[in-house]
Amino acid sequence: MPEVYERLTARGRAFDKAFLDRVAEFTARMHGGQKRRSGEPYVTHPIYVAYLLADLNFDQTSVAVGLLHDVLEDTLSTKEELEKDFGADVAALVDGVTKIGQQAYVRRDEAQAETFRKMILASARDPRVIVIKLADRLHNMMTLGHMSPEAQRRISRETLEIYAPIAHRLGMARVRGDLEDLAFYHLYTRQFAELDSEIREKMRKGRHLVKRVEGRLRAALESAGIEAEISSRVKRYYSIYQKLRRQGIDISQVYDFLAFRIITETVPEAYAGFGIVHQNWRPIPGRFKDYIAMPKPNLYQSLHTTVVGDRGQPFEVQLRTREMDRIAEEGIAAHWHYKESSGRDGKGKDRQRKGAKSKEGATAADPEILWLRQLLEWQQEVDDPRAFLAQLKLDLYPDEVYVFTPKGEVYSFPRGATPLDFAYRIHTDLGHQMSGARVNGKLVPIKTPLQNGDMVEVMTSAGRQPSRDWLSFAGTSRARSKIRQWLNNKQRNEAEAIGRRLFERELKRLRVSVRKTLDSPELQAWLQAEGLRRVEELFQRIGYGKTPARQVVERIIGGGREAVEPEEPGRIRRTIDRYLSRGGGPVQVRGEGDLLATLAKCCRPVPGEALRGYVTRGRGISVHSESCVNIRSLGADPERLIEVEWARKSDQRLYPVPLTIETEDQQGMIARLTEIIAKESSNIRDLQARTVETGYGIIDVVVEVNSQKHLDRLRQAIQGAAGVRRVHRRRPLVREDS
Repeated sequence: MPEVYERLTARGRAFDKAFLDRVAEFTARMHGGQKRRSGEPYVTHPIYVAYLLADLNFDQTSVAVGLLHDVLEDTLSTKEELEKDFGADVAALVDGVTKIGQQAYVRRDEAQAETFRKMILASARDPRVIVIKLADRLHNMMTLGHMSPEAQRRISRETLEIYAPIAHRLGMARVRGDLEDLAFYHLYTRQFAELDSEIREKMRKGRHLVKRVEGRLRAALESAGIEAEISSRVKRYYSIYQKLRRQGIDISQVYDFLAFRIITETVPEAYAGFGIVHQNWRPIPGRFKDYIAMPKPNLYQSLHTTVVGDRGQPFEVQLRTREMDRIAEEGIAAHWHYKESSGRDGKGKDRQRKGAKSKEGATAADPEILWLRQLLEWQQEVDDPRAFLAQLKLDLYPDEVYVFTPKGEVYSFPRGATPLDFAYRIHTDLGHQMSGARVNGKLVPIKTPLQNGDMVEVMTSAGRQPSRDWLSFAGTSRARSKIRQWLNNKQRNEAEAIGRRLFERELKRLRVSVRKTLDSPELQAWLQAEGLRRVEELFQRIGYGKTPARQVVERIIGGGREAVEPEEPGRIRRTIDRYLSRGGGPVQVRGEGDLLATLAKCCRPVPGEALRGYVTRGRGISVHSESCVNIRSLGADPERLIEVEWARKSDQRLYPVPLTIETEDQQGMIARLTEIIAKESSNIRDLQARTVETGYGIIDVVVEVNSQKHLDRLRQAIQGAAGVRRVHRRRPLVREDS
């Protein structure tokens, strides 16, 4: 017990040593002979819990309850005995802590939910109960290594999901950090060890940086007449691990793992120190926050900024007053201290008027108290403990969204999730067939962001299918993965159908039996040589434009004649050669020979322009200019994009190109322009002219050119005409059928 008394003294807490000695002696006698899993005497656990409570600046009553918190559950002691020996307040608190852990035989999730329901119920009446449970859990986590691996994982997961967030909600940063790091160690042992090794190496290399920064800070603050304490620390391991997962980076890319803390006496000194930091190091834009002017919901106050060191090493600086630092570390224990008595009369009514301060400074309007009381009021209206646990999580995870099914089941999503994400979370087919949604009974678009507590009902339609547009507002990786998988399967099936038609058309054109070809050993040999297991994979490659059907037919027939008409092999060979040597139009697939290709109407490319091809549904390859708006959007599906090029042979075709010419409103302008176009060996297919209110003319003309060079000469000639202000190529926004 000497360490407990030392902590109480260091924290400035008055205590009755004789009273605490009696409590400690009673605890030791009741737990006499009991052992922990580690083999240590059981009494070491309550003594350490009492030490943690003293270190958290709680009162003598809390420390006494920490010593006694297990005697009702694990010994033959009674509440009446505790009340007689140590007072009603201590007995009531020990009884409240004991009841939290008592469960009948029920399902594990129900037991967990009821545990936290009781904890909140007891804590709303006296928040010391929840703090004692946090201290109890913290010491259990410190000694968790003696439990079975399954128990370690279960308890650690529960700690991360409930206990650590409650500590955060109560502003107890130190307890929260210890709970998270201990749970991280037991849940992800390998990741913890790797991170620990990397951080230690970084700190070894960066120890000179720490000394240099601290010295520079101290000198700058002293020259400004500011007395301050300066310390440095490494960020919590679990916090760093979360950042690595959230941003998808490794430890080598984390630079701001180091933080410096400046503790001043007054708020003006904290703001002045903030300016001094920015005068000495370059701040990173968007990385400074003022939590003094805008405190967090748990009353946390501080100034945060991230700056770049002289050698490019970023580091964080926090500035706060001594009182703010105490609140940040201890939370509810720092600004809400309880008097030794319960503050209630014999009828259980609160003696203090609402909002009045207790002898030690607490008010009923403190955010933590209001939060606990709101949960207390809500739990009285809910019969299902699991529903209460769901409500508790709504308040503990502000960065997540918890929504309900019509049956009352709860699902969590990241902020920004939509009813579409909800549908895919329930079942893949439900997402695929989703046609609409009702949120809280109202029809909403399926891309509506969900809010905490929403009740979501999915509406389906048998003919509904996923759309590529869904990827733009799906908020979860599961939904996006399922949508992409469905779209890819659909495209694969369409490509297979296209490839089959192209392949069969080639065979029919050559008057070759389709059935015999598909059954021929030559086709099987070709598939094996190409690493294809099934003929359907060949059709997919043809449909995607990766393998020309004509090339496959040539290889198969060239390897054997069984699949063709045997009575006229020479004629068939000549027919194949004639078809394969025939020109395929102005555009061909690069490196593959010619395929069915058409110039896109949306951009109307002309020879000389860079091209991109896109395998359409049933229309072969649509050829676009590389600068086409449509091809950029189609580029979201790279599997269907292929390389195409203009044919090398000379081409005398003419290609229509829409131009818009802005001119002065002058007489004879149209005649002048038509003459220029004729001189440049171009024809006019269409021409429309109008004037606008600003006093100039707009002429939309479709001209015919044979190449990009021809078009450039024509535009240059038009631009040089008197009265022409500007000429540009018009690309109609026609959406190509993909």
